[in-house]
Amino acid sequence: MSPEGHRRTPRFAAVRVALGACGLLLFGAACAGPAPSPADPPTSASTALPPPSPTPLPTLTPVRTPAAGGLYVDAAQPQGPISPLVFGTNYGPLLFVPLQMQPSAQEAHLTVLRYPGGNWGDNNDIDLWNLDQFVAFARQIGAEPYICVRLKGGTAAKAAELVRYANVEKGYQVHFWSIGNEPNLYEDYSVEQFNADWRQWATAMRAVDPSITLLGPEINRFFASPTNNYEIKLARWMTEFLRVNGDLVDVVSFHRYPFPLVFNGSPPTIDQLRADSRKWEQLILDLRSLVRAHAGRDLPIAITEANSSWVPVSNGEATLDSHYNAIWWGDSLGRMIRQGAFMVNQFGISSEWGLMGNYEVRPIYYVYKMYQRFGTQGLYASSDDPAVSVFAATTAEGVPTLMIVNLASTPVTKTLTIAGGPGRVRAETWLLDQDHNAEQIEATELDATTQLTLSPESMTLLVLCDCGPRP
Repeated sequence: MSPEGHRRTPRFAAVRVALGACGLLLFGAACAGPAPSPADPPTSASTALPPPSPTPLPTLTPVRTPAAGGLYVDAAQPQGPISPLVFGTNYGPLLFVPLQMQPSAQEAHLTVLRYPGGNWGDNNDIDLWNLDQFVAFARQIGAEPYICVRLKGGTAAKAAELVRYANVEKGYQVHFWSIGNEPNLYEDYSVEQFNADWRQWATAMRAVDPSITLLGPEINRFFASPTNNYEIKLARWMTEFLRVNGDLVDVVSFHRYPFPLVFNGSPPTIDQLRADSRKWEQLILDLRSLVRAHAGRDLPIAITEANSSWVPVSNGEATLDSHYNAIWWGDSLGRMIRQGAFMVNQFGISSEWGLMGNYEVRPIYYVYKMYQRFGTQGLYASSDDPAVSVFAATTAEGVPTLMIVNLASTPVTKTLTIAGGPGRVRAETWLLDQDHNAEQIEATELDATTQLTLSPESMTLLVLCDCGPRP
């Protein structure tokens, strides 16, 4: 690969500056001031987490109550920049993209690839030729490479050598690194041992390249308000990590696959997915408070593996390959963006969980096509209907955009109010539903207040660019 190909993609430069200067410029409100394991099923308990000893910090800006009367957008109320790294996925030896699907991978405009994705990296060392191939593919599709080094069965010296090879010898400038994958699932491995190991690995890696960005703890689930033994045990992995390593970690990360609810459980239903996506927002808000309490400072938040199911199921009404899984993910992603997530990595680019198979893309792929035109700066938006979401942004050119998600399985008519907007416009319109795969359709006439009818199980993107003559 030529030296030009080793340089960082310029669109990510602002992200690095924001992370170094504040760590929260992408968080909106947070910057206003300076699945159960089969081996450990949930049981009821009254045990509480140890009380933290927080360092006083500025008060987080309260969440605004949604406006009544339908869908509401305030185009004059900016919510801060949207991190470009929320449009990521996982890639690796078990998540390979065949040659015939590589154009589709490039057209998705994925912004970050996490490697090697899943537990392959817990059981194998990353060979240097693997790393070379990965970085080349990431650059080919315009994504930032992100490497998870081996913890289980690995050594700090080997991890540091990967950093040296990638960033010193090869000059790849790989900025994002993490240590271990879902360490809370390792057998005979304690929180205390993990925190000590993580610190040893991190110190060795930073000694080679002090500029790298470290993500952790990469646990498989997170519960901010635990209610049983399993959740309390898992929450302790997060709180103890923050207490011990909150001074070294740059981005706090976790994974989430909400279904099945129990080992050997059934695939999710449409009703279950419809009720789940709203949980992302409170989860991020709760984690942000937990970070403050236990690390004593604000840190960005990343969800580095996510999908609806940790079991590779298909051919169901809401399984990984279904249209409804795509709509769930479109709503989930919008909610994570609204809460200022720094990075989001869907799992994964291929395989049963993937955006694509060997010869075709899956419905979830089109979510990324829809968000390509969404914008770079968030705007305030709210809905009074739990089945219909609205997210708003402006493009780099200052054009307002709205993403409206109808989780209902029937058509819905809603009143859309746009305050501080451009007035009457003929909005460019893109649609993802059962009959349209992120396709442009007839423009939508919008006023300050407009009645919109949304197709069932759909995502609608409105670009308020006054894009054509009125009839």
